[in-house]
Amino acid sequence: MIPSASMSILTIYGHLRQEAAMSTISVAEAKAGFAGLVDEAANGEFVTITRHGKPAAVLVSVEAAEAAKRALKKPRPNFGDFLLTFPGGVELERNPSKMRDIDL
Repeated sequence: MIPSASMSILTIYGHLRQEAAMSTISVAEAKAGFAGLVDEAANGEFVTITRHGKPAAVLVSVEAAEAAKRALKKPRPNFGDFLLTFPGGVELERNPSKMRDIDL
């Protein structure tokens, strides 16, 4: 198994949340020691599983998975709603002049 490294975990909104250990392991190694990896994940460690040297999946605790699901379900305002919160209000008027002709 590749040695663990400490890293900062960022929430979806970019706020620093906690320090967590993260280990990286190949699929073949994960198959051989799956029960141990589940124990590591249950203890709060993030276990990255690689395929051909590239990250393919992350094994996390149930609590971390539920927190991620809750964060993804939170409604986020769209840009139009954000503009409507402008303190002075916005009045847009359409230009009443005739549109120009276009040759296609």
